[in-house]
Amino acid sequence: MLKRTVLLPAGVVVLVLFGALIAPPGRNELDLVGYLLPVVGALSLAFRRQAPVAVLAVTAACALGYAAGGYPGVLPAFPLMVALYTAVDAGYRVQALICSSTALFGGLAIDLSQADGGSVREVVQRWALLAGWLVAAKVLGEVTRHRRGYLRQVEQRALDAERTREETARRRASEERLRIARELHDSLTHIISVIKVQAGVAVHLSHKRGEPVPEALLAIQEASTEAMRELRATLEVLRSDDREAGNGLDRLDALVERARSAGLPATVEVSGVRRALPDEVDRTAYRIVQEALTNVARHAGPATAAVCIAFEPEMLTVQVDDDGSARAGIEPEPGVGLTGMRERVVGLGGRLRVGPRPEGGFRVRAELPVGGAS
Repeated sequence: MLKRTVLLPAGVVVLVLFGALIAPPGRNELDLVGYLLPVVGALSLAFRRQAPVAVLAVTAACALGYAAGGYPGVLPAFPLMVALYTAVDAGYRVQALICSSTALFGGLAIDLSQADGGSVREVVQRWALLAGWLVAAKVLGEVTRHRRGYLRQVEQRALDAERTREETARRRASEERLRIARELHDSLTHIISVIKVQAGVAVHLSHKRGEPVPEALLAIQEASTEAMRELRATLEVLRSDDREAGNGLDRLDALVERARSAGLPATVEVSGVRRALPDEVDRTAYRIVQEALTNVARHAGPATAAVCIAFEPEMLTVQVDDDGSARAGIEPEPGVGLTGMRERVVGLGGRLRVGPRPEGGFRVRAELPVGGAS
């Protein structure tokens, strides 16, 4: 931008001086004023973008002064053409018409008043040529301005169309979420509520009879309570159109404790300096541990689980190991749980590795960048 600001005025200075030197002789020879007028007009073009009307006035005054001085040629009026184009392009059409007309007709009147009978035709031809240049500059400025306006309109229409498509997609997604929320509420909420009530009644009757409450029954009661809480949180997310909400690592101990009460021995180890995590990373880490413990309880047989959370400067590592029935060389078939886990991790720009351990059992290891979603 700086090069254009400097190079154009410098080039115009060279052009007008060269045009003045090679022009046919005028009424007066070039003197200091004759050189200064076109140079000042050319140098003022450096500010044509910041003050187009002021520069146009300066170049018109210099062109009119050059004509009034009777100096040779009309090429020194070239700065007026550039300033006229810039002013029209910027939208100052009235000011451009006034300044250019004043310079054109004023210079023509001065030349005609001082010309003898034989040179009138030459004067008219010279100023007619200049008038054609000025008209061409004005037309070019109008074309450029209209073209830029047209491009802005095209871009705006494209943005509006894209915005409309996005709004339509969001509206359809919202409608689908509401439909899913209704289905979940009408089906799962009722079923889980029945399980929770029946488990509560069974526990109450056991207490009333003075009988010990089976641990499995307590686990069912607690799991149904947690399932209701999770379902309510999911329904709130679906209905509120917010980003997925849920649990974070602050509830990790409660999650592991529920696994223990359900009969799965589990330990937790946290290394590194614990700190606040981005919401997406925090929720994903919790869900990975939750899904991994659920898989151990379902598929590993009699086993124990070890949960390791490592806080690193740029990474959060979540690892869940078990000593269950999985054996090396037998790759697991990815179900809905592992697929969802992988989608969460990949969505954050992380890496997930799952598979049997060489010493037996199964390992789930996720490395999550703490910078959030990529």
